[in-house]
Amino acid sequence: MPTALIAWRRTPPPFLIGGAEVTQQLLAEQLAAAGWHVVYLGAYQPPWDGPGQLAEITAYLDTNHTPHESASGAVRYWWNGVDCIAVAQDRIPATLAALLTDIRPDIVFTSQEGSADIAAEARTHALTAGICHSVSGTGLGVLAGRPHVGLAVSEFVRHRAGHPAGTRMSLWYPPFTQPGPGTVNTDRDDGPVLMINPIPAKGSRLMHGLIQAMPEERFTLVEGWWNTAAEFRQYPNVTYVPRVYDMAPLYRSHRLLLVPSVVEDAFPRVIIEAALHGVPTIGTDRGGIPEAVGTGGIVLHPDADLTEWAAAIHAMNREAGERARLDAARYTRPVLPEIVALGLTPT
Repeated sequence: MPTALIAWRRTPPPFLIGGAEVTQQLLAEQLAAAGWHVVYLGAYQPPWDGPGQLAEITAYLDTNHTPHESASGAVRYWWNGVDCIAVAQDRIPATLAALLTDIRPDIVFTSQEGSADIAAEARTHALTAGICHSVSGTGLGVLAGRPHVGLAVSEFVRHRAGHPAGTRMSLWYPPFTQPGPGTVNTDRDDGPVLMINPIPAKGSRLMHGLIQAMPEERFTLVEGWWNTAAEFRQYPNVTYVPRVYDMAPLYRSHRLLLVPSVVEDAFPRVIIEAALHGVPTIGTDRGGIPEAVGTGGIVLHPDADLTEWAAAIHAMNREAGERARLDAARYTRPVLPEIVALGLTPT
């Protein structure tokens, strides 16, 4: 039975922040379901300034009747077949060293903050893969640790990563799951428009303009990296939703997703998730957004004005949603064959 170690400085499953967490949790769970021994090392303190979450983690595990052990400042538990460990940030190096010796993993996956150090340590013990979730310094930083393989989550990311010395770059789209039976609603022609993470980098300025220019349109904004509800409170045609884990009810009750990012997003998970529910996207021509939008949506120039965005919103129809759903279905696949094809399994 192969052994995989996923090690980074963010929380282990199921404590999620964004797309990177979801991608790695699905990877871990698919490998575990295929019979792999999967250990997931993370931290209960964020790798940026912020309070620790140890009490919240143990309380959540207790609420969900998940047995856990706490010893020497670490909490260990099983989640969907994955052996999860959460430690303090300053215990990551020592815990990583112990796991590399004790479980002798066949492959180590790492990414995000501090992953260059993890990759540099792991590559002397096992085949090491760095997942490049973005083109920011955080996303591509893992390549400084010279992992054997770099997994780019889109063609855009692979192109931006270039050819780092000592690392073989490969394209590896994030895994997704099909919505459950009855969760795809095709009768929502008059449903509201959805936008997730309304902050400046993701296009909140444009959203202010659209909301004011289209008073007849209903908009739902979902909290992302931080709460911006106060900025949109004055609009009668806006519903602001606090951060949620299960987005399915929102996807199936909306007819359209807007992704007006002003930054180069790598491959937004929300676009594929919405498409799988039959919700097409209008997005900005930046980064990997066009790659994710595919044939089911509309991509607008970064300098498109409010008139162009409003026209695109009015142009969307039910057929676009079905095209988006069919296009996105290819991302709901077992990842193990790809892991094998990329040479990331024991020989």
